[in-house]
Amino acid sequence: MLNARGRKFLSYYRPYLAWLAVDLACAFVISAIALALPLCVRHLTKNLLDSGSPAVFADIALLAALMLGLVALHTLCNLFVDYQGHMMGAMMESDMRRELFAHYQKLPFSFYDEHQTGQLMSRITNDLFWLSEFYHHGPEDLAIGVLKLGGVFLITMSIHVELSLILLVFLPVMVIYAFHYNRKMNRALQRSKERIADINAQVEDTLSGIRVVQSFANEAIEQAKFDRENARFVESRRADYRSSAAFYGGMIGFTQLITIATVIFGGIGILQASLDLPDLIAFLLYVGILIEPVQHLVNFARLYQEGITGFQRFMDIMDIEPAIQNAGRALEIRAAGELELRDVSFGYQPEYGLVFENLSLHIRQGEYLALVGVSGVGKTTLGSLIARFYEVSGGQIRLDGVDIREIELGSLRRSIGLVEQDVYLFAGSVAENIAYGCPASSRAEIIAAAQNANAHDFIMRLPQGYATHIGQRGVKLSSGQKQRLCIARVFLKNPPILILDEATSALDNASEAAVQASLARLIDSRTTLVIAHRLSTIRHADRILVLTDSGIGEAGTHSELMAKNGIYAQLCRLQNENSG
Repeated sequence: MLNARGRKFLSYYRPYLAWLAVDLACAFVISAIALALPLCVRHLTKNLLDSGSPAVFADIALLAALMLGLVALHTLCNLFVDYQGHMMGAMMESDMRRELFAHYQKLPFSFYDEHQTGQLMSRITNDLFWLSEFYHHGPEDLAIGVLKLGGVFLITMSIHVELSLILLVFLPVMVIYAFHYNRKMNRALQRSKERIADINAQVEDTLSGIRVVQSFANEAIEQAKFDRENARFVESRRADYRSSAAFYGGMIGFTQLITIATVIFGGIGILQASLDLPDLIAFLLYVGILIEPVQHLVNFARLYQEGITGFQRFMDIMDIEPAIQNAGRALEIRAAGELELRDVSFGYQPEYGLVFENLSLHIRQGEYLALVGVSGVGKTTLGSLIARFYEVSGGQIRLDGVDIREIELGSLRRSIGLVEQDVYLFAGSVAENIAYGCPASSRAEIIAAAQNANAHDFIMRLPQGYATHIGQRGVKLSSGQKQRLCIARVFLKNPPILILDEATSALDNASEAAVQASLARLIDSRTTLVIAHRLSTIRHADRILVLTDSGIGEAGTHSELMAKNGIYAQLCRLQNENSG
């Protein structure tokens, strides 16, 4: 009985069973024709050339036509296997890549905290490519190898039993040799795949931080990191090529030894009248064929190792259950915006302890709440928990009286607009990035959102206006421009709840003023949680909470907290001194 992974492996053939059947049929025809052609040569040399029949030329012409027909059919079948067979593998690879990409998008932030992007990219590209090669070539190589090897032995035994025993003497040694070096090739290839994944990870890390690299003039350091990974890759390829050279050189050597043995013992057989020349010629042709099925079987073993390794790495990811999933009867909601935290506890990893414990908080619908505190007390974490990017360790977060774990995940996140300090814009046009907030939006709605975000004027000064491509992560725009596009995106989304996570802390005064004006319009009549670094930006909040290591240390309006002369007042004075 197949286990779950075995059934999953075979399930990808299901949409392509017709193609697989034709592919295997073509493999059978290819094998049969390869075995038949030496028999045609034997018939020509043994029966026709010495027949003395007046019709011998007609018989030879007929045999030639038959052989040409077989070669034409052999070519057509090879064309099908090479094209349609490879296309079947490519389609299966595409199906798996689509499934893996969809699964990647379901995995929580905690997964990406532990995995490098370059490694994940390697799984969705290199691993699935080798797996598709096995899906296509595996059945075909196995069929051709078994059919040809079996056919060669049956036919050579029918020609001359004693001479066939020579093949039986060499073949086991040949197979053992082939599989020994095949295993070494597989181990070396696996190391190469790991090394190229390491290179991908290193390149992704360096290029993502290229501005930091160049600003510190640390190109030499990054080059040294890359050279180290590249050198490890070269060493892995060295082992692979060494094993490959030994494998293919040995196979050629064995073929030549078998040929020499066949010629010598066949010549003795002719002298002893137990074998004639046409039979020896046929025998030599089958010796030439013998190397091919062995190579097919060894190639099957190699592809099996590569494919199964890729499939295991694929399934290692697919078997990870998303930590954050919809409940059995998840609710679709139209949120009003009331939020409540009831005894919420959370920690990223058990060994790191809890970020906060038994935290309770009520945010009224439409309230403008500011959250302040020193770095590391969990301000950003709190926003991530409300959006359910992470799951609470204890307690509840309720939206409009409903536990957010009972709300359909997409519905919950469509109710929340998030504006962060680290803005992410996609490679594409300005319009495409704004429309990400609501992909079905019209041109007029996109422009209106940009106007609300104080972005329309600078957009119109760009070379192609809203059609201007802004580069990966919006590198062609300033920080203030990127922030306003992000705000326009949220305007278009039009959520009832906003989480602003230090949205202006990295901006200069001019950019901050423009962004603050757009944020003021965005905040209007929405439930808003502002995580503030610059305390001057939250003076008009309905309520300010000071978060400490032990929970909420203070709460009140700006004037109330300043009058208390507590933690908040100290933070304000410290910032004023630093800015002065």
